[in-house]
Amino acid sequence: MKKLLVSTLVLAASAAFAYPDKPVTIVVPFAAGGPTDKVARDLAVAMGQHMKQTVIVENVGGAGGTLGATKVAKAAPDGYTVLLHHIGMATSPGLYRNLPFKTLDDFEYLGMVNDVPMTLIGRPSLPANNYAELVKWLEANKGKINLANAGLGAASHLCGLLFQQSIKIDMTTVPYKGTGPAMTDLLGGQVDIMCDQTTNTTAQIAGGKVKAYAVTSAKPLTTPALASLPTLDSQGLKGFNVSIWHGMYAPKGTPAAVTAKLNEALRAAVKDADFIKKQEALGAVVVSDARLSPAEHKKFVAAEIDKWGPAIKAAGQYAD
Repeated sequence: MKKLLVSTLVLAASAAFAYPDKPVTIVVPFAAGGPTDKVARDLAVAMGQHMKQTVIVENVGGAGGTLGATKVAKAAPDGYTVLLHHIGMATSPGLYRNLPFKTLDDFEYLGMVNDVPMTLIGRPSLPANNYAELVKWLEANKGKINLANAGLGAASHLCGLLFQQSIKIDMTTVPYKGTGPAMTDLLGGQVDIMCDQTTNTTAQIAGGKVKAYAVTSAKPLTTPALASLPTLDSQGLKGFNVSIWHGMYAPKGTPAAVTAKLNEALRAAVKDADFIKKQEALGAVVVSDARLSPAEHKKFVAAEIDKWGPAIKAAGQYAD
């Protein structure tokens, strides 16, 4: 019996030492072509170079990202199937009554990747030309304001919820099936305002096609098209800091030696000059702080669950 146990441990150690000896798959719980997919594909290249192995991106969209996350939670814990997810990892427990996984219990946390700030924008015909004027306009038009978002659980939905609660003005939420149609109606004046990721709004702001009022980051951004935008915090909404971060996860029970190699590859990727350049072009900020460690990553997500849960509950917006 002892010999069998020793042999098993030796085989497990050997497998971990050889890892990865075949392609690794990053599951993205959204459709191809979106912001999270773009981050994953850039990350796959950088991690693959460090690991000297092919890293594949697989899109498993549906149910606000929960289908892809569930697939990884139930995958073999061998390090060959990992998940790249955004803030939805922290908001799903509040949004979904019957979530098929436990965010803090069913995954090995590998580390954070980036932070993507949000921008508060309005239709081009909106009378307000700055944030102070926008607040006055919102006050004067209570009950008539249409706030667009890209669907339940989307970044724009979450930011919109928090913004309404922060300024204490209720708006008519207009959900769309994605950012594309939401932006189209904003440009056409069918809706009034939207709060969405820089990855989706920078081009429209740079082209002068929308009115831009603020960024949701703690500090002003350096991206040329957004550098002149003040933060919401600096304009009176103290502590309003919303970013759509991305993190990486493996199935619970993945060997420590394997998760260590994945974390090592992730750390190498976020230091890669080409990866950083591509992220900056999206308006994203690559993580360089303690959240790169699995423990701090998990601690951060737990805090985000505590942050978003009450906001979602107060809005009473749930999915089955």
